[in-house]
Amino acid sequence: MMPRRPALLALIFAAAIAGLRAADNPAGLAVTFAAGSASDLSVAENVWLHVPAGQPATPFLAPGPFTATWKGQVAAELRADFTFHAEFNGDLKLTVNDTVVLEGKGEGDKPVTGKSVRLNKGANNLVAEFKSPAAGDAFVRLFWSNKETPYNPIPLAELSHPETDDLKKALLVRRGRDLFAENRCAKCHTTPGGMPELAMDAPAFDGIGGRRNFDWLARWIADPHALRPGTPMPQVLSGADAKDKAESVAAYLSSLKGTPLPEAKPGDIEAGKALYEKLHCAACHNPPDVAAADPKKISQKQVKAKFSPGALVAFLQKPNEHYAWIRMPGFKLTAEEAQNLGAYLEGSADKPADRPAPTDDALLKKGQAIVQTAGCLSCHVLGSAKNEFAARPLTDLAAAKWTAGCLADKPADDSKAPRYAFTDDERAALRAFGATDRSSLTRHTAADFLARQSVALNCRECHGKFEGFPAYELLYGKLKPEWTAKFIAGTHPVKPRPWLESRMPNFPVYAEHLASGLATIAGLPAKTPADPAPSDTADLAKAGQKLVSANGGFACVSCHPVGEMGATQVFEAPGINLATSFDRIQPSFFRRWLRAPTSVDPSTKMPGYFDEEGKSPLPDVLGGDGPKTIGAVWEYIRLADKMPRPE
Repeated sequence: MMPRRPALLALIFAAAIAGLRAADNPAGLAVTFAAGSASDLSVAENVWLHVPAGQPATPFLAPGPFTATWKGQVAAELRADFTFHAEFNGDLKLTVNDTVVLEGKGEGDKPVTGKSVRLNKGANNLVAEFKSPAAGDAFVRLFWSNKETPYNPIPLAELSHPETDDLKKALLVRRGRDLFAENRCAKCHTTPGGMPELAMDAPAFDGIGGRRNFDWLARWIADPHALRPGTPMPQVLSGADAKDKAESVAAYLSSLKGTPLPEAKPGDIEAGKALYEKLHCAACHNPPDVAAADPKKISQKQVKAKFSPGALVAFLQKPNEHYAWIRMPGFKLTAEEAQNLGAYLEGSADKPADRPAPTDDALLKKGQAIVQTAGCLSCHVLGSAKNEFAARPLTDLAAAKWTAGCLADKPADDSKAPRYAFTDDERAALRAFGATDRSSLTRHTAADFLARQSVALNCRECHGKFEGFPAYELLYGKLKPEWTAKFIAGTHPVKPRPWLESRMPNFPVYAEHLASGLATIAGLPAKTPADPAPSDTADLAKAGQKLVSANGGFACVSCHPVGEMGATQVFEAPGINLATSFDRIQPSFFRRWLRAPTSVDPSTKMPGYFDEEGKSPLPDVLGGDGPKTIGAVWEYIRLADKMPRPE
């Protein structure tokens, strides 16, 4: 085994490259999509794209033929010659420093190689122009290489773009669209859907009285932003009697007991704290026993005041049971783990107020009437209760009206509109979106969903920061979306790295869209196409069996298990079981990974075996031909649980 290169090297390299960008330019490339007379301007992380036939290139354009033009800079650490390559379906023209370096018509996965070009140290201008094909999926995947750099995508840290007024305006509209969905605006101002988040729900009211404390409910309803800054829950009740109304609503909701919760068993606080750390809960939360709170994180000081006895433990085991689109993930906690974690959280949390819920029948009826007429049931579900609240549909809200009601700079005292805690910038974004035709709400792309929800779900707060969590950008185009969807949803039976104490959080309702986005954002299809086996697959698989062995091979079995056969010489932790790799890894990623693993992830423990020309050091197997050698290992792992035991 080669010594491990620490993750710090990757960070140092990225920081050094970032310093070579044009001054103060943000990461990514500005990309303009055009279809007919319509256009859309945004930022892309790389010259990557995958648009299935008949689907829109972006939510802001209708489906159909389109062009895409990426503009920005690519940074080079030193002055050097590079060759660009592309896999694409359509027409592509790549220009670097005003020189056309690649141009042609792509017809599938076969790469088109351009001519060598000298890149200057620092920022180099880059323009990529793409025209969608007459038939089939439109896609682009750009790569580069030179003597020191194997065939790989351009690292994201090396791409940047200048900010322009037009780009700022376009991004403001996008932000407004995101806020419209996040704050459930379409639940009141109804509109045809398409954007997945328009289906976002809110906690169900059925049985909520058995899960929440009355006093917390009353304070939450009266002013949700005071308890949790940034919540999408608006202050629905206003006026001089708002507090009394909130009390009556809380009393009514508290009467909805549902099925009694099992009595909570006492948990171990120290074991709960250890589990809290293993699960990296502090990536999103301020723990209840920590005084220095991060304002960007959700406080857990209120958990005891919020949850009724036993409800916190039940919630930790099934966070999405009453709220499908909740951002609190599941961790497949056992009953004992949930009890221990609950004991730790409640041990330092604020005590609940000793205030029983009123049971006066008139008060409960008043609360029920408010729930049915104030708009609560536009977002929350309550059995067969009728929602008697009505607001204008979105089509009736002209752009000029987006300065009143919910979006008024200062709501009138007698206004019945919900009060959101929007900042001036957020109101400006919503108004910019309101000035469009809003047809983008009817359209959706997986890459667009991923860009939004990877931020909302704090994916980067763990990925690249903790042991066992690969850098987030490394996931682009790495995993097959079918496997990834199951893994994110928590339904896949196999944990790739079972020795890790940490666990992948589960987000069931988000899983399929996130998995598709991780593929399409890198130019790969949302459904993995069939990988045809070569005619000599049996011979190649036999060669692959030898290659992973310690007998004349690369000794992969020193670190990697193969089915029931464990790794033979593990010093720290074993690698991924090779019998699970075919179902998990994209074939294109696998080839690049075996060719030069540290060029893909500088922090990996995986050694590199191939020389600068890609030749294998094992001439007795397939003549040392690098691509054939990698292909043979792939054919071997294709056998999955039927892989014969290597020597």
